Amino acid sequence: MTRRRIIAGNWKMNMRGDTAAALAKGLVTAVGDEPAVDVVLCPPFVYLDVVADAIAGTPIGLGAQNLYAADDGAYTGEINAGMLNDVGCRYVILGHSERRALLGETDDQISEKLHAALAGNLVPIVCVGETLDDREAGRTEKVVETQIRGSLAGLDEARAASIVVAYEPVWAIGTGKTATPEQAEEVHALIRQLLGELFTPEVAAQIRIQYGGSVKPSNAKELLGQANIDGALVGGASLKVDDFLGIVTAE
Repeated sequence: MTRRRIIAGNWKMNMRGDTAAALAKGLVTAVGDEPAVDVVLCPPFVYLDVVADAIAGTPIGLGAQNLYAADDGAYTGEINAGMLNDVGCRYVILGHSERRALLGETDDQISEKLHAALAGNLVPIVCVGETLDDREAGRTEKVVETQIRGSLAGLDEARAASIVVAYEPVWAIGTGKTATPEQAEEVHALIRQLLGELFTPEVAAQIRIQYGGSVKPSNAKELLGQANIDGALVGGASLKVDDFLGIVTAE
């Protein structure tokens, strides 16, 4: 089946208000009214409303970089799904490798966030991926399988098709290194197989799987040309209009 590509820009902890607005407005103009792919911008929390205003009435979707699983309560510094809805978010990134590595997020916590996101009518972009040590030790398949099964625990078939999975080899994030198209496709195919085991092959065929890890205009065409790669979760290249547009329009 044909899956519509999804290209998401993860701005991480970059930008200020004026540059965030300018970048979003520049992308609105560049992307146009009828992009051939789903385009998502994920700015820092404090600029969600700035970007929401800039993309209002356009096909570009707004996403957050994280959420907390509780509905409300004494959780200083946290943001829940309802709050993200209030500022116009349709997507949320969960389990990014930087949060797993730097903040100790576990698969169980990511699973809780997944269910909170779905309950809040948000599309979760669930990240998985191995470190360089894992890959060199031949543990890629085991690590990715553990993360997929743990992060998607308790997810039923009826909701599964609406999620997005992002495969991000940790060794390729922000390093300038990129998995070859063949390496990326091999893991994407594994993920598709795992999703078929967790749900059904028919459901797995509907789930979009992005690649993330030093994606740029020069390598986007080859990566996105693979059978099981349905888009990209873009870091540094999403901070410049021309670079991000080159990935959005890659064919």
